[in-house]
Amino acid sequence: MSATTKTAPAISISGLVKTFGSTRALDGLDLEVATGEVHGFLGPNGAGKTVTIRILLGLLRSDSGTVRLLGGDPWSDAVDLHRRLAYVPGDVNLWPNLSGGETIDLLARLRGGVNPRTRDDLVERLALDPRKKSRTYSKGNRQKVALIAGLASDAELLLLDEPTSGLDPLMESVFQDCILDATREGRTVLLSSHILAEVEKLCDRVTIIRQGRAVQTGSLDDLR
Repeated sequence: MSATTKTAPAISISGLVKTFGSTRALDGLDLEVATGEVHGFLGPNGAGKTVTIRILLGLLRSDSGTVRLLGGDPWSDAVDLHRRLAYVPGDVNLWPNLSGGETIDLLARLRGGVNPRTRDDLVERLALDPRKKSRTYSKGNRQKVALIAGLASDAELLLLDEPTSGLDPLMESVFQDCILDATREGRTVLLSSHILAEVEKLCDRVTIIRQGRAVQTGSLDDLR
C-alpha cells in the first residue's frame, strides 16, 4: 500500500501567549483546525476567542508560541492570506453612505472578486434589500451584509466570530444551510459561537477554551 499524504491543517496554533499589561489573555493555547472541517471554538466571554481570531487575522502579534494559517504566517504573510480567507465579526460596522450591495461588492473586490450568481442567491436567501443605505440597516441586516460578502467570495477559510449575532431564528437556520453548502465546496470554517444548536448542527469538532487555554478538544459526542 502506498503511504497516504496527510493534508496540512488549515490552522495550527501551539503554545500561544498574549498579554495586555497584567492580563494574560492567552496562556499557552493549542488549536488545530483540519482542512475542510467546521471547527467550533467555544468558551465563556473573556476566554480568549476573539484575541485568537485577531492574531489569526494579523491584527495582533502574539508574545510567544507558533501560529500557521493556510501554511503561512498571519503576521508577515497577512496580505496574501487575506485574499484566501473571509472574516465575519459579531459586531459589524459598515460605510454609512454606501448601499448594502455596494458594500458587498467593495469587500469582494478587496478579496479579488465575487461570484455574482452566488451573491444574488445569498441576498435572496438572507432576505436583504441591497439597495438601502447601510446607515438604515438594523444590526441583523449589517450582519447579513458581512455574511454575504464572505460566503459569496471564493475564500478557502471562513473565520466567523459570533456570526449570527442579531439574526432572527429563521435567518440563523438559513445561515446554517449556507455553511453546510460551503463545506460541501471544501471550505474550512472556524466558528466561534454561543448557540449550542448551531454548533451541534455544523461542527465536526470543537475546542473549548477557558482562561486562554484549550481545556477540551474533540467531537461533540466525545465531549458529552
